[in-house]
Amino acid sequence: MRVAARTYRGWKRAQPSSRDLADAVVIDALLATVGTPEGMYGRRKMTAHLRRSGHDVSQRRVDRLMRDLGLNGRVRGRGVRTTVPDRNAERAPDLLERDFTALAPNQRWVADFTYVRTWARFVYVSFVIDCFSRAIVGWQAATSKTTPLVTTALRMGLWRRDRAGRAAGDGLIHHSDAGSQFTSVSFAETLALEGIAASIGSIGDAYDNALAESTIGLFKTEAIRDDSPFRTGPLKQLEDVEWVTAEWVDWYNARRLHTTLGDVPPEEFEAAYYADLETPCHPALAPA
Repeated sequence: MRVAARTYRGWKRAQPSSRDLADAVVIDALLATVGTPEGMYGRRKMTAHLRRSGHDVSQRRVDRLMRDLGLNGRVRGRGVRTTVPDRNAERAPDLLERDFTALAPNQRWVADFTYVRTWARFVYVSFVIDCFSRAIVGWQAATSKTTPLVTTALRMGLWRRDRAGRAAGDGLIHHSDAGSQFTSVSFAETLALEGIAASIGSIGDAYDNALAESTIGLFKTEAIRDDSPFRTGPLKQLEDVEWVTAEWVDWYNARRLHTTLGDVPPEEFEAAYYADLETPCHPALAPA
């Protein structure tokens, strides 16, 4: 930095401006996210994260400082469709019709699976997502994409909800694409035994299971890209994928900010819903 001779003494004694001091605090907070899951946030979500952490920042300041530091959010790659439809199988109707919203937890779940490339083979990971809060209620990893892959993820979701004291009751809809795993007789029997209504999207429709595919896109972008292909021995690759998936699901449910939820994590969103239900409502007094 070049300073004119006549202004050198003033420049030497000058104190940092209030803006510089405020920027330094935000810079420290930004650098603290490097190497953490929150470091994958882009400008808008990083602003929400810093505000939740107690920093009074504008989106413009965060944008400027992230640009100066060379920090960028993770960008999704192009997805690969893994499910193969069985055109001869009898399919359930589409009960959602692209409406991936719900008024409460355990009303509508969507499911799909994806692949993870490893050094020797593919590992497949299945997810079940609640439409109300976007929470991942169940998941499963396996080395083959057969019906047990999706059945086990469903059973995990039912077990976790029951263990939390929020069991899925009558009226739950399970929606998926028309992959052969979801249209199999075995999976249909599992849904029937649990009292769950089956919903299957149409074949060849890019939006028939958009919420599940969007969640899988986040998984591939945020959890897998830097670690794939996994280069450990063949017997350990499934274990590695399971470990990475479990860590990401825990972060996704408990700490990841979701735009559609008002920049709060799924677990916090559901907790607020149940807190409202349990808040006693005092009856209004009739006018005298």
